[in-house]
Amino acid sequence: MNKLVEIRWHGRAGQGVVTAGELLAEAALDEGKYFQAFPDYGPERMGAPVKSYTRISDEPIDFHCQILNPDVVIVVNPNLLGVVDVTEGLKPEGTLIVNTPETPAQIRKKLNFHTGKVWTLDATKIAMDTLGRDIPSTLMLGAVVRATGMVQLDSVIHLVREKLGAKLTERVVEANVTAVKRAYEEVVEG
Repeated sequence: MNKLVEIRWHGRAGQGVVTAGELLAEAALDEGKYFQAFPDYGPERMGAPVKSYTRISDEPIDFHCQILNPDVVIVVNPNLLGVVDVTEGLKPEGTLIVNTPETPAQIRKKLNFHTGKVWTLDATKIAMDTLGRDIPSTLMLGAVVRATGMVQLDSVIHLVREKLGAKLTERVVEANVTAVKRAYEEVVEG
């Protein structure tokens, strides 16, 4: 990576999109890169649409503002499609990663997004299979790594173990690691 990569996350309050963005940023830090990670919300109630932002660069980042023209957009909650314009400002050559059972072609048609790259993953199904709960944010990191290559999968897995291990049982932590690996393997480009 020789440039600044700007990422916008879409989800609902309480789903962990802020945490996922921070984990991605910390993985970049572990690899010697610079980062910013910050939320964009006010006093939203649980379940309200929220955005979070992550910047990753090989060089120091000297500005602090919202990301209006992201290189990557990650949609954690598929029921935001059609409710929130998730492609707003996405660069024409940008990458869209969506948690959905739909194909990339179906998402392109639904969102009228005919440029760039579209990746889809049924992260909700993976979360239910591995965690027993609909908590797809952290495992979306596996899809982000595969789709962008901006950090290494091992860096993300290390951080998942480190950060979640401080507050969860080893079984739950390893279920999250399994989910991240499955997301990496199962995400589809189209």
